[in-house]
Amino acid sequence: MNQLDNTGAHHFWANIPARTSRRGHFWIPGDRVTLDGKLFQRGPMFVDWEAPEWVTQPYPIVLVHGGTLQGTEWLDTPDGRPGWAQRLVEAGYAVLVVDRPGHGRSPYHPDVIGLMGPPFAYEEGQHVFFPSTAADAQTQWPFDPDDHAALDAFIAPFGPLPSDLAASQEMDADRLARLLDRIGPAIMMTHSASGSDGWLVADRRPGLVVAIVTVEPMGPAFAETPGIGTLDWGLTAAPITYDPPRTSAVEVRAADPSSLRIPALAKLPVAVVAGETSVQAQFAPAIVDFLTTAGAAAELLHLPDYGVFGNGHGLIYEKNSDQALQPVLRWLEAHTEVQFSFSRRRRG
Repeated sequence: MNQLDNTGAHHFWANIPARTSRRGHFWIPGDRVTLDGKLFQRGPMFVDWEAPEWVTQPYPIVLVHGGTLQGTEWLDTPDGRPGWAQRLVEAGYAVLVVDRPGHGRSPYHPDVIGLMGPPFAYEEGQHVFFPSTAADAQTQWPFDPDDHAALDAFIAPFGPLPSDLAASQEMDADRLARLLDRIGPAIMMTHSASGSDGWLVADRRPGLVVAIVTVEPMGPAFAETPGIGTLDWGLTAAPITYDPPRTSAVEVRAADPSSLRIPALAKLPVAVVAGETSVQAQFAPAIVDFLTTAGAAAELLHLPDYGVFGNGHGLIYEKNSDQALQPVLRWLEAHTEVQFSFSRRRRG
């Protein structure tokens, strides 16, 4: 039954089930910078969190949104269902959803952060998330692309990226590393352009990243993404630590690919999740190969191999998003319990 207020209006929330959880938010402050004799803050990061009444999983999950977007992409789906953030809470995880510096609720001013890239066009959204060339195979998109109201709502949260991809990744990695300093060991879950953030945070805080799940990450190594930037250091635009050391992106590109070891990724469990129809899925095996060479315990979760079909780049909020999450939950259970047992033995 729909609830009515004293004006007779129906409340849209009336048919949404109530749930019990702990929730809150906080900020990871940015750097102090001085411009024209005044003090400003550069690149703070907003963090929204939710935990079930009884947390049953050993590590929290940090959800990092893709490029041009914001943390809302992990929340409700375009067709109104709960997104992965809520489903992970229901699975017993404490979940932290960030707005990367300069995105969403994390404020952006070009005088402080740096020049903005181009605005996000509707055409770009279609090209990335529901291209006409994949229309027959991509059966899980949650609305008709000709539904203008639904399309308007989908495009609404997109905004410009900082034009300097390397500097943006540096900011992301610094704030996310300081987030882990605050909350302790955690699982990083990234999507699309934030895939690089997972590798960089592991490089900065190798003892605090216990596993990485990266959904449709940017790649392959050294790729250029039009309108975003180039992965000059392999799978990152920002510098990352190799052994033997590489002092420049030029050295990394010139190196024998089999020598590109990243100490922070050694034996780190990594799942690369790919849908059936996405262009990025074509690069996923090469990304896994690069990570394996780097030393990670990386594996590909290609959703069709798990009976999940018809997904594109936005698989975390497509019609079968609940089914797409199931292989990830099983992988997390298998890999983070091992990590948890190992860390307990070391502490003991």
